[in-house]
Amino acid sequence: MTRQLAGHLIVECLAAQGTTHVFGVPGESYLAVLDGFHAYQDCIRFVTCRQEGGAAFMAEAHGKLTNRPGVCFVTRGPGATNASIGVHSAFQDSTPMVLFIGDVGSDFRDREAFQEVDFQSFFGPSTKGMAKRVERIDDAARIPEYIARAFATAMAGRPGPVVLVLPEDMLRQTVDARPLPRVEPVPVGADAGAVARLRGLLLQAQRPFVIAGGPGWTPAAAQDLQRFAEAWQLPVGNAFRFQDTFDNHHPLYAGDVGIGINPALAQRVRDADLILALGPRLGEMTTSGYTLLAAPRPAQTLVHAHAGADELNRVYQADLAINASPVPLAAALAALEAPPAVPWAEWTRAAAADYLANLQPQALPGDIDMPAIVATLQKHLPADAVLSNGAGNFASWLHRFFRYHGIAKGHKTQLAPTSGAMGYGVPAGIGASIATGRTVFTIAGDGDFLMNGQELATAVQHGGRSIVLLLDNGMFGTIRMHQEREYPTHVGGNSGTRLHNPDFCLLAQAYGYAAEKVLRTEAFEPALLRALARDGGTLILVPLDPEVITTRGTLSAITQKALDAAANR
Repeated sequence: MTRQLAGHLIVECLAAQGTTHVFGVPGESYLAVLDGFHAYQDCIRFVTCRQEGGAAFMAEAHGKLTNRPGVCFVTRGPGATNASIGVHSAFQDSTPMVLFIGDVGSDFRDREAFQEVDFQSFFGPSTKGMAKRVERIDDAARIPEYIARAFATAMAGRPGPVVLVLPEDMLRQTVDARPLPRVEPVPVGADAGAVARLRGLLLQAQRPFVIAGGPGWTPAAAQDLQRFAEAWQLPVGNAFRFQDTFDNHHPLYAGDVGIGINPALAQRVRDADLILALGPRLGEMTTSGYTLLAAPRPAQTLVHAHAGADELNRVYQADLAINASPVPLAAALAALEAPPAVPWAEWTRAAAADYLANLQPQALPGDIDMPAIVATLQKHLPADAVLSNGAGNFASWLHRFFRYHGIAKGHKTQLAPTSGAMGYGVPAGIGASIATGRTVFTIAGDGDFLMNGQELATAVQHGGRSIVLLLDNGMFGTIRMHQEREYPTHVGGNSGTRLHNPDFCLLAQAYGYAAEKVLRTEAFEPALLRALARDGGTLILVPLDPEVITTRGTLSAITQKALDAAANR
């Protein structure tokens, strides 16, 4: 049996797991692995990123799109801490991911060597941590075991990130070990008795409501969910930033249950007598700060189905907890016999009508009509286009007005961080473009873009061609909104939220993107069509009136409301 460098064995093991793309920033601590990527360049593409945070976001996005671990490589110390934002996003978003960290040599360990970090403590696995497992490979012969376990752990139960630490001297050892076979996720089956109890609760309900979301949905599972909803005529809402779980064009769709929720939908969730939470974690954003469903014991009867047993009854005490992955869960629900008629038909119709009514925009100031721009996207983006965004009020334009076709149509189409990480959208979109070749559209704010805009250079180098709509209002808009709400008498101070921005078009062109500036709504459509026709990426800059702070109102109106409330205390 031929011996090889441990660093080469790692790459061979990744190939055995079906890895096609690795995102990273090179470091001297894992030179032997980089040499291995050269040896295996025909089957794995190493995407050289500009900053480890961007690389980790790309890997996380790849995990979301494929339901298999996205892979990221970084060096020790600063490289690993930079990448931690992507690991945290993968943890909170329940995305399978493996982060490999080149580390100090074993002979230097525990001396506070150059860039040394205790990664077990830093990423430490726990319900409040950043990783499901953190392991250090000291024995090169066990590399296949560690990598297979990392992939299995990342996909098991509630998916999430795994961290593997690679001592530099271990990577230079020669070994005769060989990869283990490809690991597949082990689905958690839906207990027949629990599904029967769910049916019984449905038959007793008058106002049921489905909240769908979470990781692990496949086209087949999403189609089964749709069949279940149709058979029982159930209104369906998608959890926060899982808006592609259920087709937004479907007549049973009721809207997204997340930030900036339609007030009518929020009231409907409160008024429901049965909530079927199928897949999501029921976190702070989906529950509007744990108010739509009171914690720990909701007023509504709660059925909570989740792939991770540890998630069930952790925040909410469910009337029925079902430990099941989306694929077997949805299949069992699709086979559930429905009655000839249900008493909530009007309830369902009204929920769908509320959603359609919410698509009608409020009048807002300025020369840019954002709902019209989103309508233009809806008109021209292909059905399988990937839409990505980071965190900020700018994302609410997509959340409210864009209608995702849904995974049931064959593809996951939304990349958005439930962790609320700024700077996610640009690298996530670029990673998706490089890995899938599909049309990618990213919406970003000025503050959000400047956190990872350098990854446009990565796109140009590796053939990515995302379209970035950059909304520039000269401030960290979300925080400014909160300042006006909480400290309305300090108008004009705006501590920490003003931004002096570069010429974004020149900056994008310097990286190799085409760039256009759109000053009026009617100029957006031709700019978008030119971007769609280009072989390379495009940045479309849209200066946005700072008053247009949300999809429903102005900054001045928020300030005035806060002042009025203070005066009436």
